[in-house]
Amino acid sequence: MGKRLRQQRRGKASNAYTKPPKSGKFEAIMPNRHAQLLEGEVVEFLDNPLHTAPLMRIKYTDNTEAILIAPEGIYLGSKLQEGDNASISLGNVLPIGNIPDGMFVCNVELRPGDGGKLARSCGSYATIVSHSSDTVTLMLPSKRTVELNRNCRAEIGVAAGGGAITEPILKAGKSHYMMHAVNALWPRNRGVKMNPVDHPFGGKQHHKGYSSMVSRNAPPGAKVGHIAARRVGRKKRG
Repeated sequence: MGKRLRQQRRGKASNAYTKPPKSGKFEAIMPNRHAQLLEGEVVEFLDNPLHTAPLMRIKYTDNTEAILIAPEGIYLGSKLQEGDNASISLGNVLPIGNIPDGMFVCNVELRPGDGGKLARSCGSYATIVSHSSDTVTLMLPSKRTVELNRNCRAEIGVAAGGGAITEPILKAGKSHYMMHAVNALWPRNRGVKMNPVDHPFGGKQHHKGYSSMVSRNAPPGAKVGHIAARRVGRKKRG
């Protein structure tokens, strides 16, 4: 007797196919400050499962604290500034309208006061491209450009931890523990590697042997491959 397909087992929402809730002890957001200039110091580095980049705890001169994304090159005891008149130096938080063209920034706000939404993962950064009267054009890590309000804030620098995604895994055991930490299904066997009783693509010397486009109304036992695709294959030139 064959086994149930992967998407059929996922539909039952068992523990092996359920993502853990996004919960953590803290979240890295920029506090909604006023325009006054504040100075602070990095007092601690933090690690949180919700973030791929390391975090830093900052204590300001008014005895308030904030947790932000740590940029590359920051260290314990670094002096930082936050405010409209903050200097252009590593880790400072200021509106993107006050940051010159060509600068690398991270933890960029999508809307003024939202605490930071863009370029927050390890090793990522956005680039200030140009300024206009009330907007600033940024190039995101995906190379797509967006126009944001010039009052949106950002951190100067590149998010730390960029080498973590380039380190080779080397062993299957390491990949096992990486996937286990986020409750991901691993390993994932391809359907063409299975037997015909286990998957519609099974058998046939590791080839499907027929088109993988299926109808949106196909039964659960056949809904694999390109589901309700508009087109498949290469486009013909000319």
